[in-house]
Amino acid sequence: TAETGRGSISESEITIQQMAVRNEKTMEKKRIPVRPHHGMCLAYFIGKGYSEGFSAHMEKMLHILEQDVSIQLVVSLDEICSACPNHQFLTDEENPGEKKEICEAQEKVFRYDHGVLEACGLTEGEELNFLEFAQKVQKKVIDTGLREKICGDCEWNEICSEKSSRWENKNILR
Repeated sequence: TAETGRGSISESEITIQQMAVRNEKTMEKKRIPVRPHHGMCLAYFIGKGYSEGFSAHMEKMLHILEQDVSIQLVVSLDEICSACPNHQFLTDEENPGEKKEICEAQEKVFRYDHGVLEACGLTEGEELNFLEFAQKVQKKVIDTGLREKICGDCEWNEICSEKSSRWENKNILR
């Protein structure tokens, strides 16, 4: 482990932080891929996460996305996933010597993603500005009480159940 101003972090978290910095440099110039369920996660994010590296990256992504950047909804690994410990690199059995990227919890997050898409009337691959997406998540998922139905089995559900959405009282594209 290496020492930082916030305590010790593992070598894998250093790699995650380096990836986050590298990715941030090119991010604002292109459409950012976003998993639909991350619209709910970001609404309640309070700085807690799987690791220090993940939480720092999530905070950075929230700041970038709230600048109303252009996003593309993807039901696959996105920019936020790049710092998640559930983001795994496995040997591709079809192409020996190649690695493929997967989410360790892919069945669960696939269900979350499709729940958000369906509730918001959106489709995979759709492109829109982030604040428009956040507004749809707020109005059609959070305000209607569907969040608990879509992701009530998430390990972070307690945080979301105990606080208000960051967008609840903000006038985002209303």
